[in-house]
Amino acid sequence: MAHDHKLEIFRGTLKFKSNTQKIWGVLILLSVITAVEVVLGIYKPEFLAGHIFGMKILNWIFIILTVVKAYYIAWDFMHMRDETAGLRRAVVWTGIFLICYLVFILLQEGGYINDVYNSGYITRDF
Repeated sequence: MAHDHKLEIFRGTLKFKSNTQKIWGVLILLSVITAVEVVLGIYKPEFLAGHIFGMKILNWIFIILTVVKAYYIAWDFMHMRDETAGLRRAVVWTGIFLICYLVFILLQEGGYINDVYNSGYITRDF
């Protein structure tokens, strides 16, 4: 391959990092985050059953870990680390805003649908 090594700065010194090292690092990081999600999903610890902003702490952890994985995939596989700072901010902050907006809308609509199922027809005055 034409680009089988990448020059990186590590503790103030220039160092070449091979693509193989990068791939293994990505695999290990994403595997650890996924393993944490799977273990939390299977065991569902009771101390994470509390509520913050109307949703269980465990659900917030899942949302945050999913956003971290998506950010890292965009950062590494879509080569965002090599782009200019302005482009990185435009892409990343737009995505974060849209994800937060989607979560807000899903929680609002989900709460309304839950109220309808639990107590019949409900109208909301906004």
